This record gives sequence, C-alpha cells and structure tokens, in this order.
Amino acid sequence: PGELPPPAAVVDVTNPACGDMLRLSARVEDGRIAEARFLTRGCTASIAASSALTEWLTGKTLADASALTAAGIEAAVGGLEPASKHAAVLCADAVRQLLRKLSENRPQ
Repeated sequence: PGELPPPAAVVDVTNPACGDMLRLSARVEDGRIAEARFLTRGCTASIAASSALTEWLTGKTLADASALTAAGIEAAVGGLEPASKHAAVLCADAVRQLLRKLSENRPQ
C-alpha cells in the first residue's frame, strides 16, 4: 500500500454505486511497470483486489496491462462473491485510466 512519488503516474477511480475509491500509482521503466502501489478506501474485497492488482502489474509490459480484465483480477484473488465483483471492476477501470494517462504523458 501507499503512493509512489513523481514521476509516477497516479489515477483516482471511484465506484459511484458503492463509494469505494482506489488511487493507483505506477512507475514505468523501459516499457514495463517497475513498481505499483495503491491506496483504497472501501470494502475488504476492494482492498484485496487492489493489493493483488499491484502485485500482478509489477514487471508487466504496458501491453500486458492493457489486456487485464475484471475477470483476471477476480481470478487473482481466488474469486469474489457476487456482491463484491465491483472490486475487480474498480481495479480494471483504474488500469485503463492509468494506461490512458501514461500514453498522454509519453514523449512523442
């Protein structure tokens, strides 16, 4: 858990249905995610999914990260109860936003 200092990319996502919030930060080196951290305010499932997400992201290429789905995050935590599936969606949304931010900030 925690947050990475600049020049890491940081995104904040919220699930409006349940109010869970995730701040995802990542540092990219040589086209790979060198380090990822999270801060989550929400249910236990969201915290667990966020933790699994940062572990999964570390060392992955940006292309690998772009292929991540909510189902992949759910599998990483060993499955989620139907009422907790929103946690995996929150993580997938955060990765999409992070990749968008990284592509906007990439030197041309």
